[in-house]
Order: sequence, then C-alpha cells, then structure tokens
Amino acid sequence: MTGSQGLGGVTPSRIAAERVMADLANGVLLDLAIDRAAGSLDARDRRWLQELVFGTLRRRAWLDAVLEARVRGGLVRLHAGVADLLRLGAEQLLFMNSVPAYAAIAQTVEQVKSLHGEGAGKLANAVLRRVDRERETIEPAVPVDLLDALALTYSHPRWLVSRWVARLGAERTRALLEANNREAHTILRPNGIVREQLEAMLDAAGVRTTEPPLAPDSLEIPHGVPLASLAAFQEGLCFVQDPAATTVTQYAAFPAGSVVADLCAAPGGKTFELAREAKMVVACDGNATRLERVRDSVRRLELANVTPVVADARNPTLAPLAAVLLDAPCTGTGTYRRHPDARWRLQPSDLALMGSVQRALLRAAAHIVAPDGLLVYSTCSLEQEENDDQVETFLTEHPDFTLEPPAAGTVPASVLDGGRLRVLPDVHGTDGAFAARFRRKGA
Repeated sequence: MTGSQGLGGVTPSRIAAERVMADLANGVLLDLAIDRAAGSLDARDRRWLQELVFGTLRRRAWLDAVLEARVRGGLVRLHAGVADLLRLGAEQLLFMNSVPAYAAIAQTVEQVKSLHGEGAGKLANAVLRRVDRERETIEPAVPVDLLDALALTYSHPRWLVSRWVARLGAERTRALLEANNREAHTILRPNGIVREQLEAMLDAAGVRTTEPPLAPDSLEIPHGVPLASLAAFQEGLCFVQDPAATTVTQYAAFPAGSVVADLCAAPGGKTFELAREAKMVVACDGNATRLERVRDSVRRLELANVTPVVADARNPTLAPLAAVLLDAPCTGTGTYRRHPDARWRLQPSDLALMGSVQRALLRAAAHIVAPDGLLVYSTCSLEQEENDDQVETFLTEHPDFTLEPPAAGTVPASVLDGGRLRVLPDVHGTDGAFAARFRRKGA
C-alpha cells in the first residue's frame, strides 16, 4: 500500500482504519464510520481501508485467538484501542498480500506508540513480530465443542451460532456462516433506462458487470468501485439495491398506479423501486437526518412521484391507503455480508426489544390500510421472532387481515415459503430478507 505519510509517518489509510475501529467501539455503524474516517482518501486508498476493516471484522474471533496465544494475560488486559490496532496489524500480516510484513509491523507499532505510549508500542512490536515468525504454523487449535469450533472458524458470536444450529442444524449453519463471510458485491438497479443501456455505460467506464442472482435486470459490479465517479450514477440512471430488497418490492406486487406509503423508508432503495409503478410513494421516516439522504437520492434520480415526509411509523398520520409497506427496523442478521460489524454489536436482548418494536409498528400500520388494501411487512432479519412470529401474532390480533401471497410467477418459487417471502444468504447468494403480504377484508 502506498500513499503519503500521515502524522508520525503512519499512512493516512491506517490512521483512518484506527478511527473507524474507535468509532465502532462507540456505537457508530460501519458505513458511517468509514465515510467519516475516509475524508480525503483517494479511491485506491479507500478500497484498501475497506479491505482492511472488513477483513478484520470478518475474522475477528480468529484473529483474537491468534493474538490471545501471544499476549501474556490475554487481550482483556489491554486497552481496547491497543487490541483493535493489534487486530488490524495481524490482518495485514496474515491476509493482505499487498502489504510487506515490515510495513505492517512498523506502522502498527508506530500507531500504538503514538496513541498509547512507549510500553504499549514495545508490546505490539513483540506480538506482531512473533505472529510474523510463526505465520506458517499460526492456525489456532479448533475446539472440540461444535459451537465453539464454528464460532472460532467463522468468527461469529457463539450465542448466535448456538441459535442457528438449534434451528437450522449444523450443516445449514456452517453454510450460512460461510456466506456471511463472503464479499458482497454492489448491485445497481437501472433508473429511467434499461439494463442493457446501463451495462453499456458501465462498460465504457471500464467497470466489469455480471448478472446477480434473483434480479436479472440488475447489474453486479465489484465491491469498492467508487460510485460517485460513475457518470451513470451522477446522472441518476441507477441506484444501489441488493436483489433481496428488489425481491421484497416485487413480492409486494402493489397495483400499478397506487398511492403507496413506505413507513420506514430510509435509506430509500425500496421507495425508489416502488416508484416505478406507483402513482405516488409517500416515503416516511422518523429520523430527519436519514430522510435527508432519501431526499438527496430523490433529487439525483429525478423521481417526481416520491414525497419524503418526516413521520413516526408508530403514529402514521396518513389517510387510509390501498398499499402500505412496513420495512421494519430489525436486527439485520441477514445482512452480515455487508455489515460485519453488526454481528459483534448484536446482543441476545435485542431480539426481544426489536420484536416489541415490530409488533407496535405493525399494529400502527394496520390502521392506515384501506378496506381491500394491502399491507406488506418485511425485514432483513433471519430470526423467527422478527419474522414468522410477527406474522402469526398479527393475524391473531387482526382477524380482518388474511395472508395473501402474490400471483404465481411474481417472484421465483425458490423464495416462497408457505406464501411468505424468505430470501437466504446461503441459498440465494444475496442478503437475507423476509416479507409477508396481508390483504385487509373489504368493507
């Protein structure tokens, strides 16, 4: 990795990586942390930063096992910032072939010394030099216990692995963990043009495209391509959307010409997709800052039929409509390919908390569905508490609604499960998604 030297001789990308890890420790989400830290980095250095941080997070448990065996007293006795820098250093040493060992060690030691003192710097130097010497035999011993082994090998919290093994079995869980650690490419949806036109524009810009799963009219481009540099993106001719999200809007199958309420719209991908057929999409979100991102995209995409509105989905002040989408906040366990930080942030108690929020939002959404209208509930979670349990509770509490899947052929049969939409990372090669389509009985 090249680039001008920053403070203390450390490259700007490594300074940015340390800032990202510090932000994550303070609860900042990964995408925002990278945007904040990347600053004036050029496209090449930003890609390097993403490779380093994503790799470190995807392998954190494995890296910790390597470091634990070489830090007297274990990582727990170190300042959290020192532990994060050691993880970043070990990731460079063991997995980033573009980084010479001497650079990974010297730069990490300089960062530790500058931020945490001479003594911490000496410790980092000794640990990383040992990691480098022993790299050929560095593989940690695999635990005998199955759950411990899966948690270590694929770097996921043990409690989450335990949940998935109990529900899915060991082999399905292994496949899911593997899928979560694969790099997620960027998927572009055409806007105002057809797929072939977008493909030609990207090809002219030197961007290689492939067909993603489940969405043949989308285009997949490699992770790390700077979207802002693409003319097609600047001109509003495409937007980013994983096929799982595209499939949710197709499953919704709202009638063309509908006025649609998208109750938790930010960051807006499903809103933009619904706008293809809708007379109007009212894009609601209670977070004004997040909604501003939707407004920015609406302007870029020139979507005259989208109206962003700051509105709390727990009390939507809308007249009854024939089409309502509730893309509910959730634990996001289906998006770990794109958000490897989320697996380390999630706590078991979050499932109960999110389940309670989702029930309240569904009850509120039901009030603004007109007779004979449609309500679609969706999440990007894989957890039963947030998906099937919510459907059963809603139908029990609202006998005036029935589960009504869309017409045959609306979405691929492989994503339907008892009339509900179920997209799985390990099965479909996309993010995970769930949706249920409810019809309100006529007056």
